[in-house]
Amino acid sequence: MELFFMCGLVLFLSLSLASFFLFYNHHRTRGYKLPPGKMGWPVVGESFEFFQTGWKGYPEKFIFDRLNKYTPSQVFKTSIVGEKVAVLCGAAGNKFLYSNENKLVQAWWPSSVDKIFPSSTQTSSKEEAKKMRKLLPNFLKPEALHRYIPIMDSIAIRHMESGWEGKDKVEVFPLAKNYTFWLACRLFLSVEDPAHVAKFSEPFNDIAAGIISMPIDLPGTPFNRGIKSSNVVRKELRAIIKQRKLDLADGKASPTQDILSHMLLTCTEDGKFMSEMDIADKILGLLIGGHDTASASCTFVVKFLAELPHIYEGVYKEQMEIANSKKAGELLNWEDIQKMKYSWNVACEVMRLAPPLQGGFREALSDFMYNGFQIPKGWKLYWSANSTHMNPECFPEPKTFDPSRFDGTGPAPYTYVPFGGGPRMCPGKEYARLEILVFMHNVVKRFKWEKMLPDEKVIVNPMPIPEHGLPVRLFPHPRTVAA
Repeated sequence: MELFFMCGLVLFLSLSLASFFLFYNHHRTRGYKLPPGKMGWPVVGESFEFFQTGWKGYPEKFIFDRLNKYTPSQVFKTSIVGEKVAVLCGAAGNKFLYSNENKLVQAWWPSSVDKIFPSSTQTSSKEEAKKMRKLLPNFLKPEALHRYIPIMDSIAIRHMESGWEGKDKVEVFPLAKNYTFWLACRLFLSVEDPAHVAKFSEPFNDIAAGIISMPIDLPGTPFNRGIKSSNVVRKELRAIIKQRKLDLADGKASPTQDILSHMLLTCTEDGKFMSEMDIADKILGLLIGGHDTASASCTFVVKFLAELPHIYEGVYKEQMEIANSKKAGELLNWEDIQKMKYSWNVACEVMRLAPPLQGGFREALSDFMYNGFQIPKGWKLYWSANSTHMNPECFPEPKTFDPSRFDGTGPAPYTYVPFGGGPRMCPGKEYARLEILVFMHNVVKRFKWEKMLPDEKVIVNPMPIPEHGLPVRLFPHPRTVAA
Protein backbone atom coordinates (compact mmCIF):
# COMPACT_ATOMS: atom_id res chain seq x y z
CA MET A 1 0.00 0.00 0.00
CA GLU A 2 2.82 2.37 0.91
CA LEU A 3 4.61 1.56 -2.37
CA PHE A 4 1.38 2.26 -4.31
CA PHE A 5 1.03 5.62 -2.55
CA MET A 6 4.64 6.59 -3.30
CA CYS A 7 4.27 5.64 -6.98
CA GLY A 8 1.11 7.72 -7.19
CA LEU A 9 2.82 10.69 -5.54
CA VAL A 10 5.79 10.48 -7.94
CA LEU A 11 3.43 10.32 -10.92
CA PHE A 12 1.37 13.29 -9.62
CA LEU A 13 4.48 15.44 -9.09
CA SER A 14 5.85 14.47 -12.50
CA LEU A 15 2.58 15.43 -14.21
CA SER A 16 2.41 18.71 -12.29
CA LEU A 17 5.99 19.65 -13.17
CA ALA A 18 5.52 18.64 -16.80
CA SER A 19 2.30 20.67 -16.99
CA PHE A 20 4.13 23.73 -15.65
CA PHE A 21 6.84 23.46 -18.30
CA LEU A 22 4.26 22.87 -21.04
CA PHE A 23 2.41 26.02 -19.88
CA TYR A 24 5.65 28.01 -19.76
CA ASN A 25 6.86 26.83 -23.17
CA HIS A 26 3.44 27.43 -24.72
CA HIS A 27 3.57 31.10 -23.71
CA ARG A 28 7.23 31.47 -24.69
CA THR A 29 6.47 30.29 -28.24
CA ARG A 30 3.14 32.14 -28.63
CA GLY A 31 3.23 34.04 -31.91
CA TYR A 32 5.72 31.64 -33.49
CA LYS A 33 4.79 30.12 -36.84
CA LEU A 34 5.41 26.55 -35.73
CA PRO A 35 5.38 23.55 -38.08
CA PRO A 36 2.01 21.83 -38.53
CA GLY A 37 1.20 18.88 -36.31
CA LYS A 38 -0.25 17.81 -32.98
CA MET A 39 1.43 17.51 -29.59
CA GLY A 40 -0.78 14.64 -28.42
CA TRP A 41 -1.62 13.96 -24.79
CA PRO A 42 -0.18 15.97 -21.88
CA VAL A 43 3.26 14.73 -20.80
CA VAL A 44 3.37 11.57 -22.95
CA GLY A 45 2.55 13.42 -26.18
CA GLU A 46 2.53 11.01 -29.11
CA SER A 47 5.23 8.75 -27.66
CA PHE A 48 2.97 5.72 -27.44
CA GLU A 49 2.02 5.91 -31.12
CA PHE A 50 5.65 6.60 -32.07
CA PHE A 51 6.82 3.42 -30.33
CA GLN A 52 3.71 1.38 -31.13
CA THR A 53 4.18 1.61 -34.91
CA GLY A 54 7.63 0.10 -34.41
CA TRP A 55 6.32 -2.65 -32.15
CA LYS A 56 3.77 -3.49 -34.83
CA GLY A 57 6.47 -3.72 -37.48
CA TYR A 58 6.02 -0.58 -39.54
CA PRO A 59 7.96 2.31 -37.90
CA GLU A 60 7.69 4.40 -41.07
CA LYS A 61 3.92 4.71 -40.54
CA PHE A 62 4.30 7.35 -37.80
CA ILE A 63 6.34 9.50 -40.18
CA PHE A 64 4.43 8.98 -43.42
CA ASP A 65 0.96 9.37 -41.88
CA ARG A 66 1.96 12.88 -40.82
CA LEU A 67 3.90 13.68 -43.97
CA ASN A 68 0.87 12.81 -46.08
CA LYS A 69 -1.32 14.97 -43.87
CA TYR A 70 1.01 17.99 -43.88
CA THR A 71 2.35 17.82 -47.43
CA PRO A 72 4.26 19.68 -48.79
CA SER A 73 5.92 21.09 -45.65
CA GLN A 74 8.29 18.10 -45.12
CA VAL A 75 8.40 19.05 -41.42
CA PHE A 76 5.90 18.53 -38.62
CA LYS A 77 5.75 19.00 -34.89
CA THR A 78 5.01 16.36 -32.29
CA SER A 79 5.84 15.46 -28.70
CA ILE A 80 7.79 12.26 -28.02
CA VAL A 81 10.02 11.01 -25.17
CA GLY A 82 8.70 13.91 -23.09
CA GLU A 83 9.97 16.61 -25.48
CA LYS A 84 8.63 19.03 -28.08
CA VAL A 85 10.04 17.76 -31.36
CA ALA A 86 10.19 19.01 -34.94
CA VAL A 87 10.61 16.09 -37.35
CA LEU A 88 12.56 17.07 -40.48
CA CYS A 89 11.97 14.69 -43.36
CA GLY A 90 13.53 13.83 -46.69
CA ALA A 91 17.00 14.46 -48.08
CA ALA A 92 16.63 18.20 -47.52
CA GLY A 93 15.88 17.67 -43.84
CA ASN A 94 18.86 15.35 -43.45
CA LYS A 95 21.15 17.81 -45.24
CA PHE A 96 19.97 20.70 -43.07
CA LEU A 97 20.59 18.86 -39.79
CA TYR A 98 23.89 17.27 -40.79
CA SER A 99 25.24 20.53 -42.25
CA ASN A 100 24.31 22.65 -39.24
CA GLU A 101 25.88 20.46 -36.55
CA ASN A 102 27.21 22.71 -33.75
CA LYS A 103 25.92 25.78 -35.64
CA LEU A 104 22.14 25.73 -35.34
CA VAL A 105 21.79 22.27 -33.76
CA GLN A 106 23.76 19.98 -31.50
CA ALA A 107 23.61 16.34 -30.48
CA TRP A 108 20.90 15.39 -28.00
CA TRP A 109 19.82 12.19 -26.30
CA PRO A 110 16.78 11.47 -24.15
CA SER A 111 17.27 11.94 -20.39
CA SER A 112 17.26 8.14 -20.07
CA VAL A 113 20.86 8.16 -21.35
CA ASP A 114 22.14 10.03 -18.30
CA LYS A 115 20.43 7.56 -15.97
CA ILE A 116 21.75 4.48 -17.75
CA PHE A 117 25.23 6.05 -18.12
CA PRO A 118 25.40 7.99 -14.81
CA SER A 119 28.99 9.22 -15.11
CA SER A 120 27.89 11.36 -18.06
CA THR A 121 26.04 13.62 -15.60
CA GLN A 122 29.41 14.98 -14.45
CA THR A 123 29.35 17.01 -17.67
CA SER A 124 26.65 16.11 -20.18
CA SER A 125 25.91 13.32 -22.62
CA LYS A 126 27.08 15.40 -25.57
CA GLU A 127 30.37 16.35 -23.85
CA GLU A 128 31.01 12.71 -23.04
CA ALA A 129 30.31 11.80 -26.67
CA LYS A 130 32.91 14.35 -27.83
CA LYS A 131 35.49 12.81 -25.50
CA MET A 132 34.66 9.36 -26.78
CA ARG A 133 35.11 10.40 -30.39
CA LYS A 134 38.61 11.68 -29.57
CA LEU A 135 39.55 8.31 -28.12
CA LEU A 136 38.34 6.23 -31.08
CA PRO A 137 40.37 7.29 -34.16
CA ASN A 138 43.46 5.21 -33.35
CA PHE A 139 41.31 2.09 -33.25
CA LEU A 140 39.18 2.85 -36.29
CA LYS A 141 41.82 4.15 -38.70
CA PRO A 142 42.48 2.04 -41.83
CA GLU A 143 45.67 0.31 -40.65
CA ALA A 144 43.94 -0.80 -37.44
CA LEU A 145 40.89 -2.06 -39.35
CA HIS A 146 43.18 -4.05 -41.66
CA ARG A 147 44.57 -5.86 -38.60
CA TYR A 148 41.07 -6.65 -37.33
CA ILE A 149 39.99 -8.67 -40.37
CA PRO A 150 41.89 -11.93 -39.60
CA ILE A 151 40.74 -11.65 -35.96
CA MET A 152 37.14 -11.20 -37.10
CA ASP A 153 37.47 -14.18 -39.42
CA SER A 154 38.92 -16.42 -36.70
CA ILE A 155 36.09 -15.46 -34.31
CA ALA A 156 33.52 -16.04 -37.09
CA ILE A 157 34.95 -19.52 -37.74
CA ARG A 158 34.73 -20.41 -34.04
CA HIS A 159 31.23 -18.95 -33.94
CA MET A 160 30.11 -21.09 -36.88
CA GLU A 161 31.66 -24.21 -35.37
CA SER A 162 29.99 -23.73 -31.98
CA GLY A 163 26.62 -22.26 -32.98
CA TRP A 164 25.75 -23.42 -36.51
CA GLU A 165 27.59 -26.50 -37.70
CA GLY A 166 25.99 -29.88 -36.97
CA LYS A 167 22.56 -28.32 -36.43
CA ASP A 168 19.42 -28.78 -38.53
CA LYS A 169 17.89 -25.49 -37.45
CA VAL A 170 18.99 -22.34 -35.61
CA GLU A 171 17.60 -19.01 -34.44
CA VAL A 172 19.61 -16.43 -36.32
CA PHE A 173 19.17 -13.28 -34.24
CA PRO A 174 20.56 -14.65 -30.95
CA LEU A 175 23.48 -16.18 -32.86
CA ALA A 176 24.22 -12.95 -34.73
CA LYS A 177 24.23 -11.09 -31.41
CA ASN A 178 26.62 -13.66 -30.01
CA TYR A 179 28.97 -13.17 -32.98
CA THR A 180 29.05 -9.35 -32.92
CA PHE A 181 29.29 -9.21 -29.12
CA TRP A 182 32.14 -11.73 -29.14
CA LEU A 183 33.95 -9.54 -31.68
CA ALA A 184 33.40 -6.38 -29.63
CA CYS A 185 34.67 -8.07 -26.47
CA ARG A 186 37.76 -9.36 -28.28
CA LEU A 187 38.66 -6.11 -30.03
CA PHE A 188 37.72 -3.63 -27.28
CA LEU A 189 38.63 -5.66 -24.17
CA SER A 190 40.80 -8.58 -25.38
CA VAL A 191 38.19 -10.90 -23.87
CA GLU A 192 37.44 -13.86 -26.12
CA ASP A 193 36.68 -16.83 -23.87
CA PRO A 194 33.09 -17.77 -24.79
CA ALA A 195 32.10 -18.37 -21.17
CA HIS A 196 33.42 -14.96 -20.12
CA VAL A 197 31.69 -13.26 -23.05
CA ALA A 198 28.39 -14.99 -22.26
CA LYS A 199 28.60 -13.90 -18.63
CA PHE A 200 27.57 -10.33 -19.36
CA SER A 201 26.03 -10.45 -22.84
CA GLU A 202 22.42 -11.12 -21.82
CA PRO A 203 21.61 -7.73 -20.21
CA PHE A 204 22.42 -5.77 -23.37
CA ASN A 205 18.93 -6.21 -24.86
CA ASP A 206 17.41 -4.35 -21.95
CA ILE A 207 20.04 -1.60 -22.02
CA ALA A 208 19.45 -0.74 -25.68
CA ALA A 209 15.66 -0.75 -25.23
CA GLY A 210 15.93 1.35 -22.07
CA ILE A 211 17.95 4.11 -23.72
CA ILE A 212 15.22 4.95 -26.20
CA SER A 213 12.18 4.74 -23.93
CA MET A 214 10.03 6.95 -21.74
CA PRO A 215 12.22 7.78 -18.70
CA ILE A 216 9.78 6.31 -16.16
CA ASP A 217 11.78 4.57 -13.45
CA LEU A 218 9.12 2.23 -12.07
CA PRO A 219 9.47 -1.56 -11.65
CA GLY A 220 8.89 -3.45 -14.87
CA THR A 221 9.31 -0.50 -17.26
CA PRO A 222 11.91 -0.74 -20.07
CA PHE A 223 13.73 2.21 -18.51
CA ASN A 224 13.93 0.50 -15.11
CA ARG A 225 15.18 -2.73 -16.67
CA GLY A 226 17.78 -0.77 -18.66
CA ILE A 227 19.18 0.84 -15.50
CA LYS A 228 19.36 -2.49 -13.66
CA SER A 229 21.02 -4.24 -16.60
CA SER A 230 23.57 -1.46 -17.05
CA ASN A 231 24.56 -1.83 -13.41
CA VAL A 232 25.08 -5.58 -13.87
CA VAL A 233 27.31 -5.06 -16.91
CA ARG A 234 29.17 -2.16 -15.30
CA LYS A 235 30.08 -4.34 -12.32
CA GLU A 236 31.58 -6.96 -14.62
CA LEU A 237 33.44 -4.32 -16.61
CA ARG A 238 34.97 -2.83 -13.48
CA ALA A 239 36.34 -6.24 -12.55
CA ILE A 240 37.96 -6.48 -16.00
CA ILE A 241 39.35 -2.94 -15.66
CA LYS A 242 40.90 -3.69 -12.25
CA GLN A 243 42.57 -6.83 -13.63
CA ARG A 244 43.87 -4.93 -16.67
CA LYS A 245 45.49 -2.33 -14.40
CA LEU A 246 47.38 -5.11 -12.65
CA ASP A 247 48.36 -6.73 -15.95
CA LEU A 248 49.66 -3.44 -17.35
CA ALA A 249 51.71 -2.84 -14.19
CA ASP A 250 53.18 -6.34 -14.42
CA GLY A 251 53.87 -6.12 -18.14
CA LYS A 252 51.34 -8.87 -18.91
CA ALA A 253 49.24 -6.55 -21.09
CA SER A 254 50.24 -4.22 -23.90
CA PRO A 255 49.49 -0.47 -23.76
CA THR A 256 48.30 -0.62 -27.37
CA GLN A 257 46.46 -3.96 -27.45
CA ASP A 258 42.92 -2.55 -27.31
CA ILE A 259 40.73 0.41 -26.44
CA LEU A 260 40.67 -0.48 -22.74
CA SER A 261 44.46 -0.20 -22.35
CA HIS A 262 44.39 3.07 -24.28
CA MET A 263 41.74 4.53 -21.98
CA LEU A 264 43.62 3.50 -18.85
CA LEU A 265 46.86 5.12 -20.00
CA THR A 266 45.55 8.26 -21.74
CA CYS A 267 45.11 11.57 -19.92
CA THR A 268 42.13 13.78 -20.61
CA GLU A 269 42.55 17.43 -21.67
CA ASP A 270 42.82 18.51 -18.03
CA GLY A 271 45.76 16.15 -17.47
CA LYS A 272 43.85 13.60 -15.42
CA PHE A 273 43.28 9.90 -15.98
CA MET A 274 39.72 8.68 -16.34
CA SER A 275 38.10 6.99 -13.37
CA GLU A 276 37.14 3.33 -13.50
CA MET A 277 33.47 4.34 -13.62
CA ASP A 278 34.06 6.66 -16.58
CA ILE A 279 35.93 3.95 -18.46
CA ALA A 280 33.27 1.37 -17.64
CA ASP A 281 30.55 3.68 -19.01
CA LYS A 282 32.47 4.40 -22.19
CA ILE A 283 33.21 0.73 -22.79
CA LEU A 284 29.55 -0.03 -22.10
CA GLY A 285 28.54 2.46 -24.78
CA LEU A 286 31.05 1.00 -27.23
CA LEU A 287 29.82 -2.53 -26.63
CA ILE A 288 26.24 -1.42 -27.33
CA GLY A 289 27.22 0.50 -30.46
CA GLY A 290 29.70 -2.16 -31.54
CA HIS A 291 27.34 -5.08 -31.65
CA ASP A 292 23.63 -4.23 -31.48
CA THR A 293 23.23 -2.53 -34.85
CA ALA A 294 25.50 -4.94 -36.71
CA SER A 295 23.75 -7.98 -35.26
CA ALA A 296 20.43 -6.68 -36.58
CA SER A 297 21.99 -6.18 -40.03
CA CYS A 298 23.53 -9.68 -40.05
CA THR A 299 20.14 -11.13 -39.12
CA PHE A 300 18.34 -9.34 -41.93
CA VAL A 301 21.01 -10.37 -44.43
CA VAL A 302 20.06 -13.98 -43.61
CA LYS A 303 16.35 -13.12 -43.84
CA PHE A 304 16.55 -11.53 -47.28
CA LEU A 305 18.93 -14.16 -48.68
CA ALA A 306 16.41 -16.82 -47.64
CA GLU A 307 13.60 -14.96 -49.38
CA LEU A 308 15.54 -14.13 -52.56
CA PRO A 309 17.37 -17.17 -53.99
CA HIS A 310 18.77 -15.25 -56.97
CA ILE A 311 20.37 -12.72 -54.61
CA TYR A 312 21.77 -15.57 -52.52
CA GLU A 313 23.33 -17.13 -55.63
CA GLY A 314 25.09 -13.87 -56.50
CA VAL A 315 26.55 -13.58 -52.99
CA TYR A 316 27.47 -17.28 -52.91
CA LYS A 317 29.33 -17.06 -56.24
CA GLU A 318 31.33 -14.03 -55.11
CA GLN A 319 32.20 -15.51 -51.71
CA MET A 320 33.18 -18.91 -53.10
CA GLU A 321 35.57 -17.29 -55.56
CA ILE A 322 37.30 -15.73 -52.57
CA ALA A 323 37.13 -18.93 -50.50
CA ASN A 324 38.60 -21.03 -53.33
CA SER A 325 41.51 -18.61 -53.70
CA LYS A 326 42.61 -19.18 -50.09
CA LYS A 327 45.02 -21.83 -48.84
CA ALA A 328 43.82 -24.23 -46.15
CA GLY A 329 43.69 -22.36 -42.84
CA GLU A 330 44.39 -18.95 -44.43
CA LEU A 331 42.26 -16.18 -42.95
CA LEU A 332 40.54 -13.32 -44.75
CA ASN A 333 42.50 -10.12 -45.35
CA TRP A 334 41.88 -6.58 -46.60
CA GLU A 335 42.27 -7.56 -50.26
CA ASP A 336 39.55 -10.19 -49.87
CA ILE A 337 37.16 -7.65 -48.37
CA GLN A 338 37.73 -5.33 -51.33
CA LYS A 339 36.50 -8.10 -53.67
CA MET A 340 33.13 -8.34 -51.91
CA LYS A 341 31.48 -5.58 -53.94
CA TYR A 342 28.22 -7.36 -54.74
CA SER A 343 27.93 -8.70 -51.18
CA TRP A 344 28.28 -5.18 -49.80
CA ASN A 345 25.66 -3.86 -52.24
CA VAL A 346 23.34 -6.56 -50.88
CA ALA A 347 24.13 -5.58 -47.28
CA CYS A 348 23.49 -1.91 -48.11
CA GLU A 349 20.09 -2.75 -49.60
CA VAL A 350 19.31 -4.78 -46.47
CA MET A 351 20.11 -1.73 -44.32
CA ARG A 352 17.97 0.47 -46.55
CA LEU A 353 14.93 -1.75 -46.03
CA ALA A 354 15.68 -2.53 -42.38
CA PRO A 355 17.82 0.37 -41.11
CA PRO A 356 19.55 -0.55 -37.84
CA LEU A 357 19.36 3.12 -36.83
CA GLN A 358 15.81 4.41 -37.27
CA GLY A 359 16.78 8.04 -36.80
CA GLY A 360 18.38 10.42 -34.35
CA PHE A 361 17.81 13.54 -32.25
CA ARG A 362 19.31 17.02 -32.27
CA GLU A 363 18.60 20.10 -30.14
CA ALA A 364 18.07 23.64 -31.47
CA LEU A 365 20.82 25.97 -30.21
CA SER A 366 18.81 29.07 -31.12
CA ASP A 367 15.58 30.03 -32.84
CA PHE A 368 15.78 29.44 -36.58
CA MET A 369 13.61 29.18 -39.68
CA TYR A 370 13.14 26.00 -41.67
CA ASN A 371 10.86 25.70 -44.73
CA GLY A 372 9.01 28.83 -43.64
CA PHE A 373 8.43 27.65 -40.06
CA GLN A 374 10.06 28.78 -36.83
CA ILE A 375 11.87 26.22 -34.69
CA PRO A 376 12.27 27.55 -31.13
CA LYS A 377 15.52 27.30 -29.20
CA GLY A 378 15.60 24.19 -27.03
CA TRP A 379 13.20 22.21 -29.20
CA LYS A 380 14.39 18.78 -30.20
CA LEU A 381 14.70 17.76 -33.84
CA TYR A 382 14.42 14.27 -35.25
CA TRP A 383 15.53 12.86 -38.57
CA SER A 384 14.17 9.54 -39.83
CA ALA A 385 15.99 7.08 -42.06
CA ASN A 386 12.69 5.80 -43.42
CA SER A 387 11.66 9.27 -44.64
CA THR A 388 14.15 8.75 -47.48
CA HIS A 389 14.79 4.98 -47.52
CA MET A 390 11.11 4.24 -48.21
CA ASN A 391 10.43 7.33 -50.31
CA PRO A 392 9.81 6.54 -54.02
CA GLU A 393 11.29 9.92 -54.96
CA CYS A 394 14.61 8.80 -53.47
CA PHE A 395 14.39 5.07 -54.24
CA PRO A 396 11.97 4.06 -57.04
CA GLU A 397 9.82 1.08 -56.04
CA PRO A 398 11.18 1.35 -52.50
CA LYS A 399 9.83 -2.02 -51.30
CA THR A 400 11.68 -3.89 -54.07
CA PHE A 401 15.03 -5.44 -53.10
CA ASP A 402 17.55 -4.13 -55.63
CA PRO A 403 21.30 -4.16 -54.82
CA SER A 404 22.06 -2.37 -58.09
CA ARG A 405 20.93 0.86 -56.42
CA PHE A 406 24.44 0.95 -54.94
CA ASP A 407 26.37 0.47 -58.19
CA GLY A 408 28.56 3.33 -59.38
CA THR A 409 28.20 6.44 -57.26
CA GLY A 410 25.17 4.95 -55.48
CA PRO A 411 22.15 6.84 -54.10
CA ALA A 412 21.85 10.62 -54.16
CA PRO A 413 23.48 12.47 -51.22
CA TYR A 414 21.54 12.51 -47.94
CA THR A 415 19.07 9.84 -49.08
CA TYR A 416 20.85 6.75 -47.73
CA VAL A 417 21.53 7.25 -44.01
CA PRO A 418 21.75 3.96 -42.07
CA PHE A 419 24.78 5.37 -40.22
CA GLY A 420 23.55 8.96 -39.92
CA GLY A 421 25.55 11.68 -41.64
CA GLY A 422 27.64 14.82 -41.32
CA PRO A 423 30.09 15.30 -38.43
CA ARG A 424 28.06 12.86 -36.33
CA MET A 425 28.08 9.99 -38.82
CA CYS A 426 28.69 6.76 -36.92
CA PRO A 427 32.48 6.51 -36.43
CA GLY A 428 32.18 2.72 -36.50
CA LYS A 429 30.73 2.57 -40.02
CA GLU A 430 33.77 0.86 -41.54
CA TYR A 431 34.11 -1.48 -38.56
CA ALA A 432 30.47 -2.52 -39.10
CA ARG A 433 31.12 -3.09 -42.82
CA LEU A 434 33.93 -5.50 -42.01
CA GLU A 435 32.05 -7.54 -39.42
CA ILE A 436 28.98 -7.84 -41.66
CA LEU A 437 31.02 -8.96 -44.68
CA VAL A 438 33.07 -11.44 -42.63
CA PHE A 439 29.80 -12.88 -41.31
CA MET A 440 28.33 -13.13 -44.83
CA HIS A 441 31.45 -14.92 -46.09
CA ASN A 442 31.39 -17.50 -43.33
CA VAL A 443 27.68 -18.30 -43.33
CA VAL A 444 27.16 -18.36 -47.12
CA LYS A 445 30.10 -20.62 -47.91
CA ARG A 446 28.81 -23.17 -45.39
CA PHE A 447 25.03 -23.17 -45.80
CA LYS A 448 21.88 -22.51 -47.71
CA TRP A 449 18.79 -22.09 -45.53
CA GLU A 450 15.06 -21.53 -45.51
CA LYS A 451 12.85 -19.58 -43.12
CA MET A 452 10.77 -21.75 -40.81
CA LEU A 453 8.21 -18.97 -40.24
CA PRO A 454 7.50 -17.49 -43.69
CA ASP A 455 5.42 -14.60 -42.33
CA GLU A 456 7.39 -13.86 -39.18
CA LYS A 457 6.66 -10.36 -37.94
CA VAL A 458 9.44 -7.79 -37.56
CA ILE A 459 9.30 -5.47 -34.55
CA VAL A 460 11.37 -2.34 -33.97
CA ASN A 461 12.45 -1.78 -30.36
CA PRO A 462 14.54 0.33 -31.03
CA MET A 463 16.22 -1.77 -33.76
CA PRO A 464 14.46 -4.16 -36.15
CA ILE A 465 14.16 -7.66 -34.69
CA PRO A 466 12.31 -10.72 -36.06
CA GLU A 467 9.63 -11.47 -33.47
CA HIS A 468 10.76 -15.08 -32.94
CA GLY A 469 14.47 -14.64 -33.61
CA LEU A 470 14.34 -15.76 -37.28
CA PRO A 471 14.43 -19.57 -37.01
CA VAL A 472 15.85 -21.14 -40.19
CA ARG A 473 16.45 -24.68 -41.42
CA LEU A 474 20.05 -25.23 -42.50
CA PHE A 475 21.26 -27.10 -45.56
CA PRO A 476 25.05 -27.52 -45.42
CA HIS A 477 26.88 -27.41 -48.73
CA PRO A 478 28.26 -30.80 -49.78
CA ARG A 479 31.80 -29.47 -49.78
CA THR A 480 32.95 -26.78 -47.37
CA VAL A 481 36.20 -25.08 -48.21
CA ALA A 482 38.70 -25.47 -45.39
CA ALA A 483 38.49 -22.47 -43.09
